Amino acid sequence: MAAARRIIIDTDPGQDDAVAILLALASLELEVIGITAVAGNVPLSLTEKNALKICELAGKTDMKVYSGAVRPLVRPLVTAEHVHGRTGLDGPDLPEPKMKLQGQYAVDFLVEKLMGEEPGSITLCALGPLTNIALALIREPRIAPRIREIVMMGGAYFEVGNITPTAEFNIHVDPHAAAVVFRAGIPIVMMPLDVTHKALATSQRVAAFRALGNKAGIAVAEMLGFSERFDKEKYAGDGGPLHDPCVIAYLVQPELFSGRNCNVEIETGSELTMGMSVVDWWGVTDRKKNAIVMREVDPEAFFTLLARRLGRL
Repeated sequence: MAAARRIIIDTDPGQDDAVAILLALASLELEVIGITAVAGNVPLSLTEKNALKICELAGKTDMKVYSGAVRPLVRPLVTAEHVHGRTGLDGPDLPEPKMKLQGQYAVDFLVEKLMGEEPGSITLCALGPLTNIALALIREPRIAPRIREIVMMGGAYFEVGNITPTAEFNIHVDPHAAAVVFRAGIPIVMMPLDVTHKALATSQRVAAFRALGNKAGIAVAEMLGFSERFDKEKYAGDGGPLHDPCVIAYLVQPELFSGRNCNVEIETGSELTMGMSVVDWWGVTDRKKNAIVMREVDPEAFFTLLARRLGRL
């Protein structure tokens, strides 16, 4: 087996973030060298705690978790308790974490790690707003060529928006940070709503997680039972999209996904379309291609992978 791919997970847990983190911690192909929390789905005081809870749920109590940006670069923080509940992880009754946060600020950790390790050896997995990563790039621009790749959940093109008519939540929360990241010249793989809306956590798929019978499987079923109630009503189907695990699944089984290399620009000037990800899907401009934008996923294989890996925990 090839050497494990070394990743840092930047996250704002969130039930779907939790599933993504559990998938990463259960996958031998990946070595998680740190988790950085950012404000997003809920405020930072909750996302940092939720990251600790998820590590304990996975039995990975030695994982290093760092607390990061408390708010976006420019705009006030927008959160999503209407989807994720008051704690961000409503659904299961997870105990208060015994693990402690690392003393180092997440942005300092990112800069120190990327500057200190072999160039191209670390992949960043961005599951929330891109504030921490943008702050690290602003503080130390020399990290940009040292990042192997950023694989991120965020944005939309064909599916347009899920928090405003034109913007996906993660990008909308901190569009200025997203603009910094997309202009940094780093290889980016983008998992937009166009692909995540094809990965639906139907009642049958959620039941398969519960049937695993382990703590992680049951907790995931309870998390999705809570968060999916909002999406089922919104999208009028038997299950809502499972966004963030697409990032980790791509690193484990990239053949599950397909898309194309495009230019992506982030709207930061218009209140009407603030946070819109403007994807040049058809190549109608001469702007430089800066992201592989995914559009298709094999949902059956995706959920099979998730169930198998969660069963290991």
